[in-house]
Amino acid sequence: MSQTATAPARAAAPAAIGVRLDRMPITPMHRRLTAVIGVGLLFDTFENNLSGTLAEVLRGDFAIGVTSLKLVLASVFIGQFIGSLVLGRIADRYGRRRAFLINLAIYSTFSLLGAFSPNATWLIVTRLLAGIGIGAEQVLSDCYLADVLPAKKRGRYIAWAYTLAFCGVPVVGFAALWLVPLTPLGMAGWRWLFVIGALGSAVVWVWRRQLIESPRWLAQQGRTAEAEALVASMEAQVPAAARASVPAPRSEAPEPRPDARKAGLRDVLRPGMRRRTTMLWIFCTLSVVGYYGFGTLAPQVVAAKGYGVVAGLGFTALSFLGYPVGSALALPIVDRVERRTLVALTAAAMMAAGLGFAAAGSAALIVVFGFLYTLCSNVFSSVSHVYLSEQYPTAIRATASGIAYSLSKLSAAALPFTLLPVLHAYGPGPLFAVIAAAMAVLAATVMLLGERTTGIAIDESPGA
Repeated sequence: MSQTATAPARAAAPAAIGVRLDRMPITPMHRRLTAVIGVGLLFDTFENNLSGTLAEVLRGDFAIGVTSLKLVLASVFIGQFIGSLVLGRIADRYGRRRAFLINLAIYSTFSLLGAFSPNATWLIVTRLLAGIGIGAEQVLSDCYLADVLPAKKRGRYIAWAYTLAFCGVPVVGFAALWLVPLTPLGMAGWRWLFVIGALGSAVVWVWRRQLIESPRWLAQQGRTAEAEALVASMEAQVPAAARASVPAPRSEAPEPRPDARKAGLRDVLRPGMRRRTTMLWIFCTLSVVGYYGFGTLAPQVVAAKGYGVVAGLGFTALSFLGYPVGSALALPIVDRVERRTLVALTAAAMMAAGLGFAAAGSAALIVVFGFLYTLCSNVFSSVSHVYLSEQYPTAIRATASGIAYSLSKLSAAALPFTLLPVLHAYGPGPLFAVIAAAMAVLAATVMLLGERTTGIAIDESPGA
């Protein structure tokens, strides 16, 4: 058969697979995939918050100065910048499942090596290399879940995955509070936190070997028989009556599908993409100022208020309980409120809670405003992950999202060098004023440039 005869058929296959996935109700397979991704993200958030939580402890253990502390805090984010770019491209070219196994192997290995750091330099290097794997986890998870989940339930189930994920933040906070004063088996307690993260990631690696490949990605690659088989196996889990009653999602002409092997800046900056790409790049650059600005620097802020290391870890651990609570609160609203509106509202709430945290003069108020901040920030985070996953077509989703994510990692790496000097020179009030200003610009950008995505099929163009 000639190429001209087969090309239309191959072009239609991804759209047909996508329509079948989008009109499907939630099946046991959807729930299992969401759970496996969520547990992997739990260890990702555990790893992401290790350096910030332990910053004051590491400063004392290695007798490091301010510059070395900044490098410890920044190193993991520099690695994440690399990982977001490289592994996102691998996911588009070689498959989501393969990229998942690579990223988990990287950060499990180097986190374990970090546990045995003899000095600050070793720790900085291992955190940078672990960051390559950590940096890809969220972008891969968002793209994978966007690929496999039906349009009407996409937001809720991605939020479920992140509700599991953000249990990792209070876990690292309370684990640090418990282990830091101890030396189990003669090894400093903080080192055991790196071991826990590494071993947990290794277990998830075994589970993820059972993941199916994304049917959308398979169809995009022309592997339609494999995509058909996977979708058919998912449809077989739907009762016949339910299958017949599910309406098809709103259908529009699909966007041109770039070749994943050549995907890059030209695809995200082409006409029709520039507006959303501009919005996402500004959004990703500023979002971490609010999100990681608190998570990374909260122990430093508490120390600046005059509290000791153990008390600071206790306040931070209690504040971090807001992370999973916030993600859980996102569940009933993420598919009911338009994403961009919810992003802007939660950004405003973070501004208010952050200024309250800065002004708090007692232990009780520190914990209350810290809890409110992390709660609001995780409604914000959950809806942000959904929103970012909805912006690009399947062929370039991981690559394009990885480029946007990489900007957030560069911004996060710069935080210790930009925000710590503000804290040390001017105190918590001006620090959170800077964070509030960044979140105000973010909210305005999303409302002005962002497009509607709630309930729209993943490969349709956002907006009318």
